[in-house]
Amino acid sequence: MGELIYMDNGATSFPKPEEVYTYMDHFYRCYGVNPGRSGYDLCLEAGSIVDGTRKMLTSLFNGTDPNRLCFSHNSTDALNLIIFGMLKPGDHAISTTIEHNSVLRPLYHLSLDGVDVDLVPFDAAGFVDPDEIRRRFRPNTRLVIVNHASNVIGTVQPVREIGRYCREAGIPFAIDASQSAGKIPIDMEQQFVDVVAFTGHKSLLGPTGIGGLYVREGIEIRQTRAGGTGVRSAIRTHLEEYPFRLEYGTHNTVGIAGLHAGVKWILARGLDDIHEYEMGLVRALRDGLASIPGVVLYCQDDLTNHIAVLAFNVEGMDAADVGTMLDVDHDIACRTGLHCAPLVHEQLGTVKIRGSVRFGIGPFNTQEHVEKAIDAVREIASMRRRRGSS
Repeated sequence: MGELIYMDNGATSFPKPEEVYTYMDHFYRCYGVNPGRSGYDLCLEAGSIVDGTRKMLTSLFNGTDPNRLCFSHNSTDALNLIIFGMLKPGDHAISTTIEHNSVLRPLYHLSLDGVDVDLVPFDAAGFVDPDEIRRRFRPNTRLVIVNHASNVIGTVQPVREIGRYCREAGIPFAIDASQSAGKIPIDMEQQFVDVVAFTGHKSLLGPTGIGGLYVREGIEIRQTRAGGTGVRSAIRTHLEEYPFRLEYGTHNTVGIAGLHAGVKWILARGLDDIHEYEMGLVRALRDGLASIPGVVLYCQDDLTNHIAVLAFNVEGMDAADVGTMLDVDHDIACRTGLHCAPLVHEQLGTVKIRGSVRFGIGPFNTQEHVEKAIDAVREIASMRRRRGSS
């Protein structure tokens, strides 16, 4: 086996910055106690790192109150807190067909209990029309929730326009920033976003097992769980104030420490610079793949308002077979399948060939990686053509 070329950053970023590994190890060895549960110095030090990370993420999203930054296990966990905490039978919700199952499945379960759900399709270029979302507004619409950046085709949705319509109508607007947080700017004030759900292990360059949500002032999410908070333990019910309202039990403190280090690395290098570097690589990748006979690209003609995620197929081949050949023959790691976004593949028409092949570019990929990936796909496509003609 040769040196692995990792191009599955849409699933999780790898490798992490060395500072993430180092800081997590240092934190757990030196401060690995339960924060906020006592008053001794080590506990207070651990708590200060948790609080510092709240402030850092609040600033990253242009929030105003770090106490409304709530940690969760991941973005799926955060999205469940949002959806189940904001909708009840008789309500109406609007989302899109570009969503991940972390939004689609909670909405589907609620639809069985009397929540009416509208899903707005994306167009041929991979974007949702804000005006179409506005046309779906009803008097009982209680939530609009949109995937900020697609984990399949990489398109960045026009959240500012959608958010403005929602704000004018008094409808809460939430975004799934699983792919976008750490790749492109998120400004809750400028984009009229009420709730952001994020994960730590993708473009924020932290570890798995940590994520969260930021809830704008004036937006309330019902508690759907209860448990320990470390403060005011004599109260029989779960606490109402943030962040305790949406946090339950002991924090993943080492995960928060790793997230802290990942965000710090991003801020030091510059979000815009990282995005420009990654998009330069994905443009080269797109151009190279587009030149190969038999390769089909999806929603990649214009990479304006995209993140560095690219989906493709080789005509006449299942996506899974292409992925296996990339792995076994070329030491390239990528993702194949439906990517937990089945409605995207229904619209793309790729369900029958088991989805697509996805390359996800990260800050540690290089031009050499891109060139080797293009050469590998060219060889696979050429092999398919030779077999097809024999």
